[in-house]
Amino acid sequence: MTHPFSTQPAPRRTPLNAEERARGEINFSRLVTEHLVTKGRFRITADTPEMVDLWQAVARRAGETLRRPVVSYANGRDIVITFAQEAPSLATQE
Repeated sequence: MTHPFSTQPAPRRTPLNAEERARGEINFSRLVTEHLVTKGRFRITADTPEMVDLWQAVARRAGETLRRPVVSYANGRDIVITFAQEAPSLATQE
């Protein structure tokens, strides 16, 4: 079965203004922090440069809140936020 092509243009996304972005960073960082503590990682669709930038800022804020290194990996469609692998400290090496 073939699907007809839509004649309507794709919806356009409106960029976030500064206030929306700031609120998003604060609220999303709470969510990400909770997921990191309970599951160790967080994954979400981030298919635009603006969304990748927002979620990377959220990852930085979550890392600051948890006082642990947090990294984010983006592949152009999704972004995964997780704890960074910590290098062994001199105290733990024998």
